[in-house]
Amino acid sequence: MIVALIVIITIIAFIVVDLALRMSLKRIRETQLLKEREQALDIGLKLDVSEEAPSLKRVELDNPKARILAVDDEEIILSSFRKILVLAGYSIDTVEKGSEALGLIRKNDYDFIFTDLKMPEMDGVELTKAAKHLRPDIDIIVITGYASIETAVETVSFGAMAYIEKPFTEDELLAFVKKALIKRQDNLEKTMRHKIRLVKPGTRESDSKFELNVPAGIFISPQHAWAKILSNGAVQVGLDDLVRKVFDKVDRVELPGLDKKVNKGDTLFSVGYGDYNLAITAPLSGKVIAVNTEHAEHPEWLAVKPFELSWMCRIEPSNLAGELPGLKIGRDSVDWYQQEIDRFHELASGFISGVDKEEEQQLSTTQYVELLDSFAKPFRQAEDPA
Repeated sequence: MIVALIVIITIIAFIVVDLALRMSLKRIRETQLLKEREQALDIGLKLDVSEEAPSLKRVELDNPKARILAVDDEEIILSSFRKILVLAGYSIDTVEKGSEALGLIRKNDYDFIFTDLKMPEMDGVELTKAAKHLRPDIDIIVITGYASIETAVETVSFGAMAYIEKPFTEDELLAFVKKALIKRQDNLEKTMRHKIRLVKPGTRESDSKFELNVPAGIFISPQHAWAKILSNGAVQVGLDDLVRKVFDKVDRVELPGLDKKVNKGDTLFSVGYGDYNLAITAPLSGKVIAVNTEHAEHPEWLAVKPFELSWMCRIEPSNLAGELPGLKIGRDSVDWYQQEIDRFHELASGFISGVDKEEEQQLSTTQYVELLDSFAKPFRQAEDPA
Protein backbone atom coordinates (compact mmCIF):
# COMPACT_ATOMS: atom_id res chain seq x y z
CA MET A 1 0.00 0.00 0.00
CA ILE A 2 2.81 2.38 0.93
CA VAL A 3 4.71 1.50 -2.26
CA ALA A 4 1.63 2.24 -4.38
CA LEU A 5 1.15 5.56 -2.58
CA ILE A 6 4.79 6.51 -3.22
CA VAL A 7 4.41 5.64 -6.90
CA ILE A 8 1.26 7.79 -7.19
CA ILE A 9 2.91 10.72 -5.39
CA THR A 10 5.97 10.38 -7.64
CA ILE A 11 3.82 10.42 -10.78
CA ILE A 12 1.86 13.46 -9.57
CA ALA A 13 5.08 15.25 -8.67
CA PHE A 14 6.51 14.47 -12.10
CA ILE A 15 3.40 15.85 -13.82
CA VAL A 16 3.46 19.01 -11.71
CA VAL A 17 7.16 19.60 -12.36
CA ASP A 18 6.73 18.92 -16.09
CA LEU A 19 3.80 21.36 -16.29
CA ALA A 20 5.70 24.02 -14.34
CA LEU A 21 8.73 23.58 -16.60
CA ARG A 22 6.60 23.88 -19.74
CA MET A 23 4.94 27.05 -18.45
CA SER A 24 8.30 28.51 -17.48
CA LEU A 25 9.80 27.74 -20.90
CA LYS A 26 6.73 29.27 -22.56
CA ARG A 27 7.12 32.48 -20.55
CA ILE A 28 10.85 32.62 -21.35
CA ARG A 29 10.11 32.15 -25.05
CA GLU A 30 7.40 34.83 -25.00
CA THR A 31 9.78 37.25 -23.27
CA GLN A 32 12.53 36.47 -25.77
CA LEU A 33 10.12 36.92 -28.68
CA LEU A 34 8.97 40.29 -27.34
CA LYS A 35 12.60 41.46 -27.02
CA GLU A 36 13.31 40.35 -30.60
CA ARG A 37 10.29 42.29 -31.85
CA GLU A 38 11.27 45.39 -29.87
CA GLN A 39 14.76 45.15 -31.36
CA ALA A 40 13.32 44.75 -34.87
CA LEU A 41 11.15 47.83 -34.30
CA ASP A 42 14.15 49.87 -33.18
CA ILE A 43 16.31 48.71 -36.11
CA GLY A 44 13.53 49.14 -38.66
CA LEU A 45 12.95 52.77 -37.78
CA LYS A 46 16.65 53.52 -38.37
CA LEU A 47 16.77 51.95 -41.83
CA ASP A 48 16.76 54.26 -44.87
CA VAL A 49 14.21 52.88 -47.34
CA SER A 50 13.29 56.26 -48.82
CA GLU A 51 14.37 55.12 -52.29
CA GLU A 52 11.18 53.01 -52.41
CA ALA A 53 8.91 55.78 -51.07
CA PRO A 54 9.86 59.11 -49.43
CA SER A 55 7.82 58.57 -46.25
CA LEU A 56 8.28 54.79 -46.01
CA LYS A 57 9.19 53.25 -42.67
CA ARG A 58 9.58 49.47 -42.54
CA VAL A 59 9.77 46.90 -39.75
CA GLU A 60 10.23 43.29 -40.80
CA LEU A 61 10.06 40.22 -38.57
CA ASP A 62 11.06 36.63 -39.13
CA ASN A 63 7.97 34.47 -39.70
CA PRO A 64 5.41 37.27 -39.22
CA LYS A 65 1.73 36.48 -38.75
CA ALA A 66 1.03 38.73 -41.74
CA ARG A 67 2.61 41.56 -43.70
CA ILE A 68 0.74 44.86 -43.49
CA LEU A 69 0.94 48.19 -45.35
CA ALA A 70 -0.57 51.09 -43.38
CA VAL A 71 -1.41 54.42 -45.08
CA ASP A 72 -2.29 57.58 -43.17
CA ASP A 73 -1.32 61.24 -43.52
CA GLU A 74 -0.78 61.50 -39.75
CA GLU A 75 2.58 60.15 -38.56
CA ILE A 76 1.32 59.76 -34.99
CA ILE A 77 -1.28 57.24 -36.23
CA LEU A 78 1.35 55.32 -38.21
CA SER A 79 3.68 55.29 -35.21
CA SER A 80 0.96 53.68 -33.11
CA PHE A 81 0.30 51.10 -35.82
CA ARG A 82 3.97 50.17 -36.00
CA LYS A 83 4.41 49.73 -32.27
CA ILE A 84 1.17 47.84 -31.64
CA LEU A 85 1.33 45.52 -34.64
CA VAL A 86 5.06 44.77 -34.59
CA LEU A 87 5.00 43.77 -30.92
CA ALA A 88 2.02 41.54 -31.73
CA GLY A 89 4.01 39.71 -34.42
CA TYR A 90 3.19 41.50 -37.68
CA SER A 91 5.62 42.97 -40.22
CA ILE A 92 4.58 46.45 -41.29
CA ASP A 93 5.35 49.15 -43.85
CA THR A 94 3.90 52.63 -43.31
CA VAL A 95 3.57 55.54 -45.74
CA GLU A 96 1.79 58.88 -45.64
CA LYS A 97 0.39 59.01 -49.19
CA GLY A 98 -1.84 56.78 -51.26
CA SER A 99 0.35 57.25 -54.33
CA GLU A 100 3.34 55.89 -52.39
CA ALA A 101 1.26 52.90 -51.31
CA LEU A 102 0.40 52.05 -54.93
CA GLY A 103 4.09 52.07 -55.83
CA LEU A 104 4.86 49.68 -52.97
CA ILE A 105 2.14 47.14 -53.73
CA ARG A 106 3.51 46.77 -57.25
CA LYS A 107 6.80 45.53 -55.79
CA ASN A 108 5.92 43.87 -52.47
CA ASP A 109 3.64 41.10 -51.26
CA TYR A 110 1.27 42.33 -48.58
CA ASP A 111 -1.55 40.49 -46.90
CA PHE A 112 -3.38 43.65 -45.79
CA ILE A 113 -3.55 47.36 -46.54
CA PHE A 114 -4.87 49.57 -43.73
CA THR A 115 -5.80 52.95 -45.20
CA ASP A 116 -7.26 56.08 -43.68
CA LEU A 117 -10.39 57.23 -45.45
CA LYS A 118 -9.73 60.97 -45.41
CA MET A 119 -6.36 61.87 -46.96
CA PRO A 120 -5.20 64.65 -49.30
CA GLU A 121 -4.36 63.92 -52.97
CA MET A 122 -5.69 60.31 -52.91
CA ASP A 123 -8.31 59.29 -50.36
CA GLY A 124 -9.13 55.82 -49.07
CA VAL A 125 -11.86 55.21 -51.66
CA GLU A 126 -9.54 55.95 -54.58
CA LEU A 127 -6.75 53.88 -53.02
CA THR A 128 -9.10 50.93 -52.49
CA LYS A 129 -10.24 50.99 -56.14
CA ALA A 130 -6.69 51.27 -57.50
CA ALA A 131 -5.17 48.70 -55.11
CA LYS A 132 -7.83 46.06 -55.83
CA HIS A 133 -7.28 46.62 -59.56
CA LEU A 134 -3.52 46.13 -59.24
CA ARG A 135 -3.54 43.39 -56.60
CA PRO A 136 -6.95 41.78 -56.06
CA ASP A 137 -5.32 39.26 -53.69
CA ILE A 138 -4.58 41.91 -51.03
CA ASP A 139 -7.25 42.54 -48.38
CA ILE A 140 -8.00 46.18 -47.60
CA ILE A 141 -9.19 47.58 -44.27
CA VAL A 142 -10.50 51.16 -44.24
CA ILE A 143 -9.97 53.35 -41.15
CA THR A 144 -12.74 55.85 -40.63
CA GLY A 145 -14.34 58.24 -38.18
CA TYR A 146 -18.00 58.06 -37.22
CA ALA A 147 -18.99 60.87 -39.62
CA SER A 148 -17.64 58.94 -42.61
CA ILE A 149 -19.06 55.48 -41.92
CA GLU A 150 -21.40 55.68 -44.93
CA THR A 151 -18.44 56.29 -47.23
CA ALA A 152 -16.46 53.51 -45.53
CA VAL A 153 -19.33 51.09 -46.14
CA GLU A 154 -19.22 52.12 -49.79
CA THR A 155 -15.59 50.97 -50.05
CA VAL A 156 -16.75 47.39 -49.36
CA SER A 157 -18.53 47.46 -52.72
CA PHE A 158 -15.18 48.43 -54.28
CA GLY A 159 -13.42 45.42 -52.77
CA ALA A 160 -12.48 46.42 -49.22
CA MET A 161 -12.74 43.56 -46.72
CA ALA A 162 -14.05 45.71 -43.86
CA TYR A 163 -13.64 49.00 -42.04
CA ILE A 164 -12.63 49.91 -38.49
CA GLU A 165 -13.92 52.99 -36.72
CA LYS A 166 -11.53 55.27 -34.84
CA PRO A 167 -10.62 56.00 -32.18
CA PHE A 168 -9.84 52.44 -31.10
CA THR A 169 -7.81 50.96 -28.28
CA GLU A 170 -4.78 48.72 -28.67
CA ASP A 171 -6.82 45.67 -27.67
CA GLU A 172 -9.59 46.57 -30.14
CA LEU A 173 -7.09 46.93 -32.98
CA LEU A 174 -5.39 43.62 -32.22
CA ALA A 175 -8.72 41.80 -31.95
CA PHE A 176 -9.83 43.31 -35.26
CA VAL A 177 -6.60 42.32 -37.06
CA LYS A 178 -6.78 38.79 -35.64
CA LYS A 179 -10.35 38.41 -36.89
CA ALA A 180 -9.38 39.80 -40.31
CA LEU A 181 -6.47 37.36 -40.55
CA ILE A 182 -8.73 34.39 -39.78
CA LYS A 183 -11.20 35.59 -42.41
CA ARG A 184 -8.39 35.99 -44.97
CA GLN A 185 -7.07 32.50 -44.29
CA ASP A 186 -10.56 31.05 -44.69
CA ASN A 187 -11.01 32.85 -48.00
CA LEU A 188 -7.62 31.69 -49.29
CA GLU A 189 -8.49 28.10 -48.39
CA LYS A 190 -11.68 28.33 -50.42
CA THR A 191 -9.72 29.34 -53.53
CA MET A 192 -7.01 26.70 -53.15
CA ARG A 193 -7.21 23.74 -55.49
CA HIS A 194 -6.92 20.21 -54.21
CA LYS A 195 -3.76 18.31 -55.13
CA ILE A 196 -3.94 14.60 -55.81
CA ARG A 197 -1.57 12.48 -53.74
CA LEU A 198 -1.14 8.85 -54.79
CA VAL A 199 -0.32 7.05 -51.56
CA LYS A 200 1.93 4.04 -52.13
CA PRO A 201 3.23 1.57 -49.53
CA GLY A 202 5.58 3.46 -47.23
CA THR A 203 4.18 6.85 -48.27
CA ARG A 204 2.58 8.84 -45.50
CA GLU A 205 -0.96 10.14 -46.01
CA SER A 206 -1.45 13.88 -46.07
CA ASP A 207 -3.85 15.33 -43.51
CA SER A 208 -4.07 18.60 -45.44
CA LYS A 209 -7.56 19.63 -46.39
CA PHE A 210 -6.29 20.44 -49.86
CA GLU A 211 -4.33 17.27 -50.63
CA LEU A 212 -6.45 14.38 -51.81
CA ASN A 213 -5.22 10.92 -50.78
CA VAL A 214 -5.71 8.21 -53.39
CA PRO A 215 -4.15 5.01 -51.99
CA ALA A 216 -2.67 2.63 -54.54
CA GLY A 217 -4.36 -0.77 -54.63
CA ILE A 218 -7.76 0.52 -53.55
CA PHE A 219 -10.74 0.52 -55.91
CA ILE A 220 -12.90 3.65 -56.30
CA SER A 221 -16.54 3.80 -57.37
CA PRO A 222 -18.10 6.71 -59.34
CA GLN A 223 -20.27 7.28 -56.26
CA HIS A 224 -17.16 8.20 -54.21
CA ALA A 225 -16.92 5.03 -52.14
CA TRP A 226 -13.65 3.12 -51.90
CA ALA A 227 -13.26 -0.62 -51.68
CA LYS A 228 -10.28 -2.58 -50.41
CA ILE A 229 -10.08 -6.35 -50.82
CA LEU A 230 -8.88 -7.92 -47.56
CA SER A 231 -6.79 -11.07 -47.23
CA ASN A 232 -9.83 -13.10 -46.11
CA GLY A 233 -11.75 -12.16 -49.26
CA ALA A 234 -14.02 -9.60 -47.57
CA VAL A 235 -14.20 -6.05 -48.96
CA GLN A 236 -13.77 -3.02 -46.69
CA VAL A 237 -15.78 -0.01 -47.88
CA GLY A 238 -15.48 3.66 -46.92
CA LEU A 239 -16.06 7.25 -47.99
CA ASP A 240 -13.39 8.56 -50.34
CA ASP A 241 -11.06 11.41 -49.41
CA LEU A 242 -12.60 13.97 -51.75
CA VAL A 243 -16.07 13.73 -50.24
CA ARG A 244 -14.57 13.59 -46.73
CA LYS A 245 -12.82 16.92 -47.32
CA VAL A 246 -15.53 18.64 -49.34
CA PHE A 247 -18.22 17.54 -46.87
CA ASP A 248 -16.08 18.56 -43.90
CA LYS A 249 -19.01 19.51 -41.65
CA VAL A 250 -20.61 16.07 -41.41
CA ASP A 251 -22.64 15.77 -38.20
CA ARG A 252 -24.43 12.47 -38.87
CA VAL A 253 -23.46 9.04 -40.21
CA GLU A 254 -26.01 6.28 -40.85
CA LEU A 255 -24.59 2.77 -41.23
CA PRO A 256 -26.17 -0.39 -42.66
CA GLY A 257 -27.40 -3.21 -40.43
CA LEU A 258 -25.37 -6.38 -39.99
CA ASP A 259 -26.28 -9.17 -42.44
CA LYS A 260 -27.98 -6.68 -44.74
CA LYS A 261 -27.81 -7.83 -48.35
CA VAL A 262 -27.08 -5.12 -50.92
CA ASN A 263 -26.77 -5.01 -54.67
CA LYS A 264 -24.23 -2.83 -56.39
CA GLY A 265 -25.88 0.59 -56.61
CA ASP A 266 -28.09 0.21 -53.53
CA THR A 267 -27.68 2.74 -50.72
CA LEU A 268 -25.05 1.34 -48.37
CA PHE A 269 -24.51 4.20 -45.87
CA SER A 270 -25.10 7.94 -45.70
CA VAL A 271 -23.58 11.10 -44.26
CA GLY A 272 -25.54 14.17 -43.24
CA TYR A 273 -25.19 17.83 -42.39
CA GLY A 274 -28.21 19.51 -40.80
CA ASP A 275 -31.23 18.52 -42.87
CA TYR A 276 -29.06 17.48 -45.83
CA ASN A 277 -28.40 13.78 -46.39
CA LEU A 278 -26.02 12.22 -48.93
CA ALA A 279 -26.53 8.53 -49.69
CA ILE A 280 -23.45 6.57 -50.78
CA THR A 281 -24.20 3.50 -52.84
CA ALA A 282 -22.56 0.08 -52.61
CA PRO A 283 -19.59 -0.33 -54.97
CA LEU A 284 -20.13 -4.13 -54.93
CA SER A 285 -22.95 -6.57 -54.21
CA GLY A 286 -22.85 -8.75 -51.10
CA LYS A 287 -23.73 -9.06 -47.41
CA VAL A 288 -22.69 -6.64 -44.67
CA ILE A 289 -20.57 -8.56 -42.15
CA ALA A 290 -19.16 -5.68 -40.03
CA VAL A 291 -19.80 -1.98 -39.39
CA ASN A 292 -17.61 0.75 -37.91
CA THR A 293 -19.91 2.09 -35.18
CA GLU A 294 -17.31 4.70 -34.21
CA HIS A 295 -18.46 6.90 -37.09
CA ALA A 296 -22.09 6.86 -35.99
CA GLU A 297 -21.00 7.86 -32.48
CA HIS A 298 -18.42 10.47 -33.58
CA PRO A 299 -19.25 11.67 -37.12
CA GLU A 300 -16.98 14.69 -36.65
CA TRP A 301 -13.95 12.38 -36.66
CA LEU A 302 -14.60 11.36 -40.25
CA ALA A 303 -12.87 14.42 -41.74
CA VAL A 304 -9.69 14.03 -39.68
CA LYS A 305 -9.06 10.31 -39.39
CA PRO A 306 -6.47 8.58 -41.61
CA PHE A 307 -7.97 7.38 -44.89
CA GLU A 308 -8.15 3.65 -44.21
CA LEU A 309 -9.52 4.18 -40.70
CA SER A 310 -12.51 5.91 -42.27
CA TRP A 311 -14.03 2.60 -43.37
CA MET A 312 -17.78 2.29 -42.83
CA CYS A 313 -18.47 -1.41 -43.25
CA ARG A 314 -17.19 -4.73 -44.58
CA ILE A 315 -18.98 -6.72 -47.24
CA GLU A 316 -18.80 -10.38 -48.14
CA PRO A 317 -18.95 -9.97 -51.94
CA SER A 318 -21.25 -12.12 -54.05
CA ASN A 319 -20.01 -11.16 -57.53
CA LEU A 320 -16.50 -9.80 -57.05
CA ALA A 321 -15.02 -10.89 -60.39
CA GLY A 322 -17.96 -9.60 -62.37
CA GLU A 323 -18.24 -6.18 -60.66
CA LEU A 324 -14.62 -5.14 -60.07
CA PRO A 325 -14.10 -4.03 -63.72
CA GLY A 326 -16.67 -1.26 -63.11
CA LEU A 327 -14.45 0.36 -60.48
CA LYS A 328 -11.38 2.55 -60.96
CA ILE A 329 -7.89 1.92 -59.63
CA GLY A 330 -4.41 3.47 -59.89
CA ARG A 331 -3.84 5.99 -62.67
CA ASP A 332 -7.44 5.72 -63.88
CA SER A 333 -8.69 6.83 -60.46
CA VAL A 334 -6.21 9.75 -60.38
CA ASP A 335 -7.40 11.01 -63.78
CA TRP A 336 -11.04 10.68 -62.70
CA TYR A 337 -10.40 12.52 -59.45
CA GLN A 338 -8.84 15.40 -61.37
CA GLN A 339 -12.06 15.72 -63.37
CA GLU A 340 -14.12 15.67 -60.18
CA ILE A 341 -11.91 18.30 -58.54
CA ASP A 342 -12.20 20.55 -61.59
CA ARG A 343 -15.97 20.09 -61.54
CA PHE A 344 -16.19 21.03 -57.87
CA HIS A 345 -14.07 24.17 -58.28
CA GLU A 346 -16.08 25.26 -61.31
CA LEU A 347 -19.29 24.91 -59.29
CA ALA A 348 -17.79 26.68 -56.28
CA SER A 349 -16.50 29.59 -58.39
CA GLY A 350 -19.86 30.06 -60.08
CA PHE A 351 -21.70 29.81 -56.78
CA ILE A 352 -19.50 32.31 -54.92
CA SER A 353 -19.66 34.79 -57.81
CA GLY A 354 -23.41 34.96 -57.27
CA VAL A 355 -23.14 35.73 -53.56
CA ASP A 356 -23.42 39.34 -52.39
CA LYS A 357 -20.08 40.97 -51.59
CA GLU A 358 -20.90 41.44 -47.91
CA GLU A 359 -21.90 37.76 -47.62
CA GLU A 360 -19.07 36.36 -49.69
CA GLN A 361 -16.66 36.14 -46.78
CA GLN A 362 -18.63 33.37 -45.12
CA LEU A 363 -21.19 31.09 -46.79
CA SER A 364 -24.31 30.53 -44.74
CA THR A 365 -25.46 27.03 -43.84
CA THR A 366 -28.07 27.16 -46.60
CA GLN A 367 -25.52 28.31 -49.21
CA TYR A 368 -23.04 25.64 -48.11
CA VAL A 369 -25.69 22.92 -48.44
CA GLU A 370 -26.71 24.19 -51.88
CA LEU A 371 -23.10 23.96 -53.06
CA LEU A 372 -22.75 20.41 -51.72
CA ASP A 373 -26.04 19.41 -53.31
CA SER A 374 -24.94 20.74 -56.71
CA PHE A 375 -21.68 18.82 -56.51
CA ALA A 376 -23.35 15.58 -55.38
CA LYS A 377 -26.11 15.45 -58.01
CA PRO A 378 -24.20 13.29 -60.54
CA PHE A 379 -23.31 10.59 -58.01
CA ARG A 380 -26.01 10.69 -55.34
CA GLN A 381 -28.42 8.64 -57.45
CA ALA A 382 -28.06 4.87 -57.23
CA GLU A 383 -26.30 3.11 -60.06
CA ASP A 384 -28.17 0.80 -62.32
CA PRO A 385 -27.11 -2.67 -61.21
CA ALA A 386 -24.57 -4.14 -63.59
